[in-house]
Amino acid sequence: MIVAYGLTKYYGQLAAIENVEFSVDKGEIIGFLGPNGAGKTTTMRVLTGFTPPSRGRAEIAGFDIVKQPIEVKRRVGYLPENVPLYEEMVVSSFLSYVAEVKGVAARDRRAEVGRVMDRCGLSHMAKRIVRHLSKGYRQRVGLAQALIGNPQVLILDEPTVGLDPAQIIEIRQMIKELGNEHTVLLSTHILPEVTMVCGRVLIINKGRIVAQDTMQNLTSDTGVLEVEVAGNADRVASALKHVNEVATISASGTNRFALKTRDGLEAAPTVTKALVDAGIGVISIRKKTQTLEDIFLRAISENDTDTQAAEHGAGGKR
Repeated sequence: MIVAYGLTKYYGQLAAIENVEFSVDKGEIIGFLGPNGAGKTTTMRVLTGFTPPSRGRAEIAGFDIVKQPIEVKRRVGYLPENVPLYEEMVVSSFLSYVAEVKGVAARDRRAEVGRVMDRCGLSHMAKRIVRHLSKGYRQRVGLAQALIGNPQVLILDEPTVGLDPAQIIEIRQMIKELGNEHTVLLSTHILPEVTMVCGRVLIINKGRIVAQDTMQNLTSDTGVLEVEVAGNADRVASALKHVNEVATISASGTNRFALKTRDGLEAAPTVTKALVDAGIGVISIRKKTQTLEDIFLRAISENDTDTQAAEHGAGGKR
């Protein structure tokens, strides 16, 4: 549904994004992560036709973003970080205007506006002036305008920024439900939001994609067992030194140990037996999985290290 090939955007001499490549299949909800200034918003603006790429190309629903921009816009609903609302209009009039701009036939506009207001929980706010709405309801209006015309693709830039916890839960649930009908590219700084809503993750740093995979693969088994013992903690290393499945042992807290194993959780019975035979009580043993925060920080850190090394090498050659 979305395919990007080597997307690059320069502002003067600065590459805001460079050689960005990824694809999003129909019906996916993709989390788009990165630190401030990493290139998320620029990528979204390029995909939605707000700014042309300097190099590379992209397609949405099979249409080229540069060669067929009108066809692309017909198939994309975009919610920018700063929601573009006309504050002196009432909600229903604003959405009717958006429907007209998007080319919805006059005979169908009332029904379409009613549909998106109902979908976004705005029906009871239809006659309210936009500037009188709370931040949460403004976000709902922003989502409603993105949904006008029933686009195949939704591109949402920080849709829950500035909301209180209750509003975040409401908008998050709405986005999850929208994934049943639309392909969604979701930019956010809230990592738990991605974990709860998205099936796959893209991480961008300094204008380049540094990691992308499914949530399941990213947070899969690390091959590390976390063990908590009752007493005799000083004997754990000697009790396990002859267990072939255990590669390394490191303390991770009082009476807690991290065991790097060759077989992941399959090594648990052997480890447990060795400890019990040595007179060491085992309180718990479980596999350690990566959190999205672990993955994000490692991807950013590795990319920064690689960049520094390349810059140092280039400086040495000069």
